[in-house]
Amino acid sequence: MDDPLYREEILDHYYSSPYRGRMERPDCVCDLDNPFCGDQIHVELTVGDDDRIKEVRFDGKGCVISQAATSLLAEHLEGASVDDARKLGPADVVKLLGMPLTPTRMKCGLLGWKAIQQALQQRAAATA
Repeated sequence: MDDPLYREEILDHYYSSPYRGRMERPDCVCDLDNPFCGDQIHVELTVGDDDRIKEVRFDGKGCVISQAATSLLAEHLEGASVDDARKLGPADVVKLLGMPLTPTRMKCGLLGWKAIQQALQQRAAATA
């Protein structure tokens, strides 16, 4: 199987992500879906007093790309500063996935990133 979509690391994040689940008291949450393909993502984050992301959890359903990309993002963002997380862009997500995405797959791959960005924006607005 040469399709990068089915690389072992991607499948591990899809089938058994350690970041899948829910928290008792997240600091910020966001739910998004992709109506074109049916992907759904729910993200939760906790942020420490030092403004670093302590924990990221997600739940959802959908294609390998949407779920694995969110898991890879969670892995990348735990311990990162909120500022660094907000500076992440779509190209960074594609780099984490390690494969090029078609325009259709790009919407799947960026769903978790958009949810995390919205959750952090809501937190910033609530604490301003």
